[in-house]
Amino acid sequence: MNAKIYVTLKTEVLDPQGDAVRRSLASLGFERVKAARVGKLIELKLDETDRTEAERAVRRMCEQLLANPVIEDFRFELEPSS
Repeated sequence: MNAKIYVTLKTEVLDPQGDAVRRSLASLGFERVKAARVGKLIELKLDETDRTEAERAVRRMCEQLLANPVIEDFRFELEPSS
């Protein structure tokens, strides 16, 4: 299975990198961008064919290493390997 994991700051956490992106876009003429948030995408190839087991494993990976639960949220998508 292939996993795409999206990690983003919780809404109540300030995002200085997102603010810098918004300001930079405005300086380039994109003034209609009112807010920006920056996150990360993690792609994994798993040697797992059972969807339930893959979901369980990816959730544990996120909780234990890939996301900081104090300041970040995560979500993920699973797709069969091609």
